[in-house]
Amino acid sequence: MSPGEDRLRQRLDAIEEAYEFMLAYAAQGLSGDEEGGPSAEIRKQLSRAESALEGLVDLLRQAVQTRRLEAAARYRSFIDVVEQDVQRSRAAIQLVLAQRPISSQLVDNLNALIHLRALLTDLFLIDEVFKSQRTSEAK
Repeated sequence: MSPGEDRLRQRLDAIEEAYEFMLAYAAQGLSGDEEGGPSAEIRKQLSRAESALEGLVDLLRQAVQTRRLEAAARYRSFIDVVEQDVQRSRAAIQLVLAQRPISSQLVDNLNALIHLRALLTDLFLIDEVFKSQRTSEAK
């Protein structure tokens, strides 16, 4: 795996881990006023996901270019869609991060946001495509 692909993998993992934490946090019914514990961790996880989204699209484009994939124009078209979903999801995450406190209900609403769900699905799809490309190259 190239350094760029490693950075991409780390960002995808950070986003997925944050989403998993968000699902658990939303189910706890917390007001967000609690000191430490999940209330502190949700802010950390959201910040980590927001940071992982910064430059993510550039890493995806770089991965397509580095791999010299066939049908590169189709990858670029899809990455344009990912870019829109990244922008919308980052805006929503930033809005939640601006709140004091971050309640379970607020996170539940963020989880339900169609833009965030679209982004996660985008990332799962492109990750799977890249995995299948690596498998094909290994043969």
